[in-house]
Amino acid sequence: MNPACITRRSDLAFSVTTWNINSVRLRMPLVQHFLETVQPDVLCLQETKCPNDAFPSAAFRKLGYEHIAIHGQKGYHGVAIISRLPLSGDHRQTYCEIDDTRNVSAVVEAPGSRKIRVHNFYVPAGGDEPDRTINPKFGHKLDFIEEMKSLHAEAGKAEGISSILVGDLNIAPLETDVWSHKQLLKVVSHTPVETENLVAMQQAGAWVDLIRSHIPPEEKIFTWWSYRAREWDTADRGRRLDHIWSSADLLPSLSRIDVLREARGWERPSDHVPVTAHFDF
Repeated sequence: MNPACITRRSDLAFSVTTWNINSVRLRMPLVQHFLETVQPDVLCLQETKCPNDAFPSAAFRKLGYEHIAIHGQKGYHGVAIISRLPLSGDHRQTYCEIDDTRNVSAVVEAPGSRKIRVHNFYVPAGGDEPDRTINPKFGHKLDFIEEMKSLHAEAGKAEGISSILVGDLNIAPLETDVWSHKQLLKVVSHTPVETENLVAMQQAGAWVDLIRSHIPPEEKIFTWWSYRAREWDTADRGRRLDHIWSSADLLPSLSRIDVLREARGWERPSDHVPVTAHFDF
C-alpha cells in the first residue's frame, strides 16, 4: 500500500458512538469487531442487561478502552460509557423516582483541551398501547421525557464544559424518521404526543440534533429494524430511534455522521445499529 494513500487521524479528531446493543455480554464479539474497525473514542451502549459486577470491563480494557462508567442491573435496561480517553465526574440520574438504570453521564477529556459531558440515555419504550389511562408504561415514557426537559445543553458552559446527549430515545420525531408516517401515527414511538414532547424537550434544553444537522430532514434515515421482519433490508420498515444531540458550540466541529446499517445484518445482531458522530476540533 502506498503510504501516501493511508488516511491519518487528525490529532484533534474525536468521535462518539451510540448503540443499543441488546445485551452486551451476548453481543460482545460484535462490539469487539466494531471497536477494532471503527475505533470511536467513546462508545455509549444501551440495554446492556448486565449488573455492574458482571460487566465485561476487562474485555474493553484489553481493546484499549480503559475508562468506563456503567449503570446496570440484571436482565433489563442498563447503560454504559466506554472510552479511550479519560472520564471524570460520572453521574447516575433517577427519573420518575424509578431507579431502572436508564441514565449515566461523565465528562470526557476530548482533544484540543475540550471537556464534554456525555449523557447516555435509554428512554422507556412505552409498551404497545399509546394511552396512559390503560397503559402505565406509556405514561412512564411521557413522564420520563417531561423530566428530561430540565437537562440543559449549556449547563456546563460556565466551567467550559460542552454537552453531548446520546441514546435510544425510543421516539422517531420526524416523518422521515419512519418508514410510513401515516401508518405509524398511532404506533408507539411516532405518535404526536411523543414526537411533540421530544421536540419540546430538545428545544427546552437548547439541544442540537446532530444527525439531522448533517443529514437533511427530507432524507429518510433509520437506526432500528424490528426482529419481526424477516427481510428487514428489503422491506426497510425502519425507524430512527437512536439520537445524538449536542450543545450548539460543537456543531461547527461536526464533520460527519455514520449510520452503520450493515450491522443489522451481522450474525445474531441487535435490532439497532451503531450511529457515530465525528468531530474535528
